[in-house]
This record gives sequence, structure tokens and C-alpha cells, in this order.
Amino acid sequence: MRMHLLAGFLVAVVAATVAARAGGDGQKAEPKPAKPITLVGCVGTDEAKPGQLTFNDAKTGTTYRLSGADTREYVGKSVQIVGGSDDKRLKVRAGLNPSPNVAAQAGAMDPTRAAMVAQGSERGTGSAEATELPEFKVKSVKPASGNCPPAK
Repeated sequence: MRMHLLAGFLVAVVAATVAARAGGDGQKAEPKPAKPITLVGCVGTDEAKPGQLTFNDAKTGTTYRLSGADTREYVGKSVQIVGGSDDKRLKVRAGLNPSPNVAAQAGAMDPTRAAMVAQGSERGTGSAEATELPEFKVKSVKPASGNCPPAK
């Protein structure tokens, strides 16, 4: 009989401990705010979308679509931006990359043009218009040292 009581007591203690560690009080833990990201690169304009500003990261070469703080005065200049993306949702993009037309040409296409199409940077192929740049929400911006390519 003592063994049954001892076993029942141990089960109750273990269950209470597990519930306490798992937040068993019914409250969900507050998500931690994302740490801001600092990038250095050049602010530019998106030729496909007039009025839209872009940022080319000098370290990775990644191009972002800018939102948040106004960066218009920095177009064509090297800057340091702080911010990030507050969009935690999964985004699924449909489509073939490279396009079926490019894939069908196999090695018959000029390698430079094939690379441009694969990156989505050649207009008129269908894949470039469908490509949307990742968003970077700017919290602060300040000038940085370095040169940017001249605006087109």
C-alpha cells in the first residue's frame, strides 16, 4: 500500500514540475523582439517600380526594398542602416526558375544572359517582373564611408 501511495505522490510531483516548466499556467510567453540588424551599403531606386527605394548590401550584394524611415536624401550614397524585417510570416513564391524558355535552350544561350535571367535581372522574360525584393524596415540611417556606383 505504501508503494502505491509513494508512486502516486511521485507521479503528481513530476506532472506538476513538467507543467510548471511548460508554462502550464495558461499564459503564452511573450515573443522576444527581433534584434536590429545593421547593414552598410548604397541606397538606390528601383527602375521597375518608380518611387520605390532599394538598398544594396555591400557585404553580401543582396538588394532589399526599403520601408520605414525616409532615406530619399541618401539615394546614390553609402549609408549605414539599422532595422530589420518585422514580417514573421512564411512567403511562398510560385513559378519556375529559370523560366521554361531559358531551360529549354540549355547551353545554346549566351552564358551572361542565362545568368541574368536566372537572377531575375533581365526584363521582359517574365521572371524579373515576378521577382519581389525582400523588405528591410529602416529604423535609423546615417552616412557611411565608401563609394556607390552612379545612378542610372
